[in-house]
Amino acid sequence: MSYQPENAFILAAGKGTRLRPHTNDKPKPMVAVHDKPLIEHIIDKLTDEAVRNVTINTSYLGHVIENYFETTQPKATLKFSHENELLETGGGVKKALDTMQSKPFYLINGDAYWIDETPHNTALQQLNNIWDADKMDILLLLQPIHKMSATMGVGDYSISDTGRLTRSPNSEGDYMFTGIRITSPCVFNNTPDGAFSFLECMDAAQEKGRLYGIEYQGMWHHISTPDDLDSVNKLQRAAA
Repeated sequence: MSYQPENAFILAAGKGTRLRPHTNDKPKPMVAVHDKPLIEHIIDKLTDEAVRNVTINTSYLGHVIENYFETTQPKATLKFSHENELLETGGGVKKALDTMQSKPFYLINGDAYWIDETPHNTALQQLNNIWDADKMDILLLLQPIHKMSATMGVGDYSISDTGRLTRSPNSEGDYMFTGIRITSPCVFNNTPDGAFSFLECMDAAQEKGRLYGIEYQGMWHHISTPDDLDSVNKLQRAAA
């Protein structure tokens, strides 16, 4: 029986400097793809899976996100965790970890953009079907490098026959991490207060043999630069 997370955390505090000038007046998750902010696409996909509690961490121009959702009516209850000083991807989640109710949750980068092949086999459903708390601390959704054409892929990970992951320090793996995952709150045990990267949690889970991944049956795009954004928007216009 698959596991259905009730809560989600969206990482939205970064500055998105590589996407300038699009991020001069807005945080990266508010940049539009297919006429809608990236973060709204994410929230729509979460609510399609009946997730109703979403925490968003903010810092750089965070008021732009909050103001947007004051006039837009998402189907989820949104909670904002603002950081006056950036706490990075690990520290930002730990600051508001109590909103995840001590249960495994979706942890999604605020710039993640993906297109499911069918509504009956979504990225989140694929994670749900594989999640096993008895053997996993973190489960990553991975995009095969060979499937990436609109944007450039980086070989973050290799995957074993059992689904265990090994990070490639030289980016020579066959898969890129999509920024979409299920994680157990336990990975934050014994982590420092203040700023730290969630990559430390992923590496620690790998050392314990509790970092797993699955190949995404769909299409995910790595939007990092203005050229990436133009490429994905052109692709979506052509598909419309």
